[in-house]
Amino acid sequence: MNPYEQLKADITSCRKCRLRFDHEPQPIFFGFSHPAVMQISQAPSRKVQKSGLPFSDQSGKTLREWYQITEAAFYDPNHFYMTSVGHCYPGCQSHGDKAPIIECADRFLQRELKIIEPQIYIIIGSYAARFLFGSETALEDLIFQDQILCGKCAYVLPHPSPRNRRWLHEHPQFLQKRMPIIAEHLHRLLKEHE
Repeated sequence: MNPYEQLKADITSCRKCRLRFDHEPQPIFFGFSHPAVMQISQAPSRKVQKSGLPFSDQSGKTLREWYQITEAAFYDPNHFYMTSVGHCYPGCQSHGDKAPIIECADRFLQRELKIIEPQIYIIIGSYAARFLFGSETALEDLIFQDQILCGKCAYVLPHPSPRNRRWLHEHPQFLQKRMPIIAEHLHRLLKEHE
């Protein structure tokens, strides 16, 4: 079994957090090993946990609108490899979902970063951004400047959750100026992968 197939098997079969959750763990990830984009977010939502498909919720709809791509392009495994810091829905608390289990990132995301070979990275949300780039740099600086991850271009996006409307309202330049630049680069890459 090659490293990618072994990685998939290990993630899919993992149930290490079953005693920490009040639901059955279901690791969520998607895509092939040489995609145009490796997209890394925080953790699946409750709806995604049920569907088994990353971003099959309102956040995903918003994200596709930002990218200006179809659902078919978004779920083309040659276009996107989608993963997260925590691969399972972590459960909810009073003000939203719980933080992902960090051991999951140590166990799987670090391996994914070594095995998956994208052309660019897109990092979704502050939690994933801080995990990958540290907390020394302000989120706004991460978002409005190109980053480097594993030697390749990386873009950081605010989370597209409906709960993040305030940040978007306070930073209109993201959708007006920053996102069109990212979307243009993304469209060029996806065309090359057709």
